[in-house]
Amino acid sequence: MRHPHQEEIEKEIQRSTKSIGAAERLFEEGFLEDAISRSYYAILHAAKAVLLFENIRVDSHEAVKRLFGLHLIKTSKIDSKYSRILREQQDDRYLADYDVAFCPESERVQKRIEDAKDFLEAMLKYLQERGIDFSESEGNVVHK
Repeated sequence: MRHPHQEEIEKEIQRSTKSIGAAERLFEEGFLEDAISRSYYAILHAAKAVLLFENIRVDSHEAVKRLFGLHLIKTSKIDSKYSRILREQQDDRYLADYDVAFCPESERVQKRIEDAKDFLEAMLKYLQERGIDFSESEGNVVHK
């Protein structure tokens, strides 16, 4: 049985996957601030997918962080490390997008990209364990 938000969940996962690919390309080209921003958006979209699975629709960055913590971390559905990753990525994204003095080291950017991959993988596992099947989705949901 398909989840009522299956199509939206798939689209959020696709956006997450594309954002990771963009972050990797931006990193390779030396656009470190932009790579951090895309890494954060990969996490944001993956978190939104899981919240949609829980029938929670969110419209703001802060709502994603708050409701992810409330409905998924505090209930022990998802490991608390993912709340920390979301918070750190959001903080760095803010610096990358708005602080002209922010010059991240490449190691920090690589860590953010790896964290985004880990986050997406964990959210995919969560969804698949609960019956979300991505095999019939349009296009590739996950590009490896």
